[in-house]
Amino acid sequence: MSTQQSAPEPGPQSVKGPRINKGLVIVNTGNGKGKTTAAMGVLFRAWGRDMKVTMLQFIKHTTANFGEQRAAQKIGVTVRAMGDGFTWRSQDLEQSADLARALWEDAKEIIATGGYDVVILDEFTYPMHYGWIPVEDVVEVLRNRPDMLHVIITGRHAPEGLVEFADLVTEMNVVKHPYHSGIKAQPGIEF
Repeated sequence: MSTQQSAPEPGPQSVKGPRINKGLVIVNTGNGKGKTTAAMGVLFRAWGRDMKVTMLQFIKHTTANFGEQRAAQKIGVTVRAMGDGFTWRSQDLEQSADLARALWEDAKEIIATGGYDVVILDEFTYPMHYGWIPVEDVVEVLRNRPDMLHVIITGRHAPEGLVEFADLVTEMNVVKHPYHSGIKAQPGIEF
């Protein structure tokens, strides 16, 4: 455990001036587990408040049928995967890049039209990190989104330009993980 003290959490007493309602750009990054899980928690919470929600998954294979896709289907929420799986196993990185760019084109339209209250771009930091999608393009789309649209971006290696632009950035860090003890990924926990 870290002995480093963290800043106190903001409370009502720390807000100066009028409170503002605005859509947030939220980034869940870092090497720890929980980035997509946290985003799904917000998706589920927003859905429970009758907000329109969707999730676009940039790395998971187009045929993915993990727990989050199954749950979303049961409640009528669109979760669309458009990748070719783990990029470090890809036989054709240019195809991986093309799939990410195609999904980004769809995401730009979804964001611009404002048909949703929450849009999750899962594992979207990777296409930026690999240079497939320019960070400047992403920030420009986010800057011009509808005022009350919340966008959540997940993945390791969040680029600095995105971190600077975002309203909320959380870095997940590994303290201990069962994988390091030889325990395989578990259904319902990792996928």
